[in-house]
Amino acid sequence: MHDGEGTAAADREAGEAAAALVRLMERLRADCPWDRKQTFQDLAGYLLEECYEAHEALLANDLPELEGELGDLLFQIVFLAQLGREVGAFDLASVGRRIHAKMVARHPHVFGEAEVRDAEGVRVQWERLKERERSERGGPSASPFEGVPSALPALLKAVRLTSRAADLGFDWHRDADVLAKLDEEVAEFRSEVLAEPSEKARVAAEIGDILFTVVNVARRHGIDPEAALQGTNAKFRRRFEEVVRRVRDRGKEPGSASLEEMDRLWDEVKAGERGAGR
Repeated sequence: MHDGEGTAAADREAGEAAAALVRLMERLRADCPWDRKQTFQDLAGYLLEECYEAHEALLANDLPELEGELGDLLFQIVFLAQLGREVGAFDLASVGRRIHAKMVARHPHVFGEAEVRDAEGVRVQWERLKERERSERGGPSASPFEGVPSALPALLKAVRLTSRAADLGFDWHRDADVLAKLDEEVAEFRSEVLAEPSEKARVAAEIGDILFTVVNVARRHGIDPEAALQGTNAKFRRRFEEVVRRVRDRGKEPGSASLEEMDRLWDEVKAGERGAGR
């Protein structure tokens, strides 16, 4: 099969699958009491949950699981599009047309005459185009952070905020400068924690400052801090579950083992993983 024929067949399959989902959703809204009673607000939590589940499969590089989770996420989109259609606001076709037009407009180096040198150039161009679109809709933005959703997870929001500031020239010149700032924040955190009495709000503020500075380090190195922390969470879980297993192998319950014993087992597990290249 020629490439063009393969693309055409894939287009037909995708269109047929999308149409089948739309018909399924129409049937569910007509005949299922639970589906019929759902509102936009009811679906907000489900949409977020499916995003997180897809994100987890993605980080785990579990492609079969990711396929299923993307299906669940797509179903939520079809569901919301059906609700939009029922109130005359939008439908799946208009959603598709809108994102298609948006992506073409945001890629003038592909569909137009613009030239960019690398991925960073594409990112900078993207932000400039977004700002131009905002200006065309209603004048220049009063805030450089317009369009950064307030509901974003804190780490991701910190990346978006600091990226916007960096695009306007507000960024450290060297990693050494960021690390010096991190040392400063840690010293302030230590001072607040050791204060007598320590104030919870002040300690919390210093923790926030440390996290914000670490996000800047991650951003400058192209590292997703959320993914980095998820990796550390997975590593801790894996290692501690092994510690618990070894404690039980010794005929004890985890809560009865001393901290010193668990520390020794932790070091053993850690050394074993490093020896195995993990």
